[in-house]
Amino acid sequence: MSEFEHVKRFAVRAVDLDLSGRLQPVIAVDYLLEAAADHAAALKVGVIDLFGKGLTWVLSRLHVRFARYPRWGEAVTLRTWPSAQLPLYALREFEIADAAGPAIQATSSWIVIDLKTKRPVKLTDHFPLYPLRPARAVADDFPPLPAPTRADLGREYPVFFSDLDINRHVTSTVYIQRALETVPEDVLFNARPSSIEVNYRSEAFYGDGIVVETARLAEADPPAFLHRLSRASDGREFTLLRTAWARPPRPAKA
Repeated sequence: MSEFEHVKRFAVRAVDLDLSGRLQPVIAVDYLLEAAADHAAALKVGVIDLFGKGLTWVLSRLHVRFARYPRWGEAVTLRTWPSAQLPLYALREFEIADAAGPAIQATSSWIVIDLKTKRPVKLTDHFPLYPLRPARAVADDFPPLPAPTRADLGREYPVFFSDLDINRHVTSTVYIQRALETVPEDVLFNARPSSIEVNYRSEAFYGDGIVVETARLAEADPPAFLHRLSRASDGREFTLLRTAWARPPRPAKA
């Protein structure tokens, strides 16, 4: 381990598996965000450090690519590192590797907001430049994600108490899970996400209803979808996502 990156080695747990015995995509994202929190704390710029200044980190963009999904008990190594610190946002990269090499790679963009005003603040005004490793795990300049222009599929979900995080709003992975649940059953049961892109736009709170609208991209093969999550009461947009899916390879015949 170096000052530029945080490294964690662990085995995939049984409770983290999907029905095929592989790591669930949303749990993989949980792993990434936990590692980000650990590294930020080690750099003295974690959530608790910022709370003391009336500030907090907010995840703005996330792009995860899945080459493989590790199995139960498989040993993996997770690496994360900050790749850039700009006046209004910071970039952080991730990689989960197994014995065959990188399995999951991701990039993310983060902002710091004032807890009272809910407005972004300049990072350089509140903490010094921390060690950076400029390599990107996923090359993405984070252009705007398109919103679906129709709803082929959709559902409404309440915000449960268990959906809330330390900032008292819906935690980042809940939006992803809600979006994936609206994908057709034939895709859910026969494919896995190969890419998940997320644009977090506003906060959902306890008592909100979250409406998920999903549109299948007709030209995409394997399947891909656009998702929009909004507040049921007034249509306020919470999150936009784009997901691409791939069917796992069939086992070779003996």
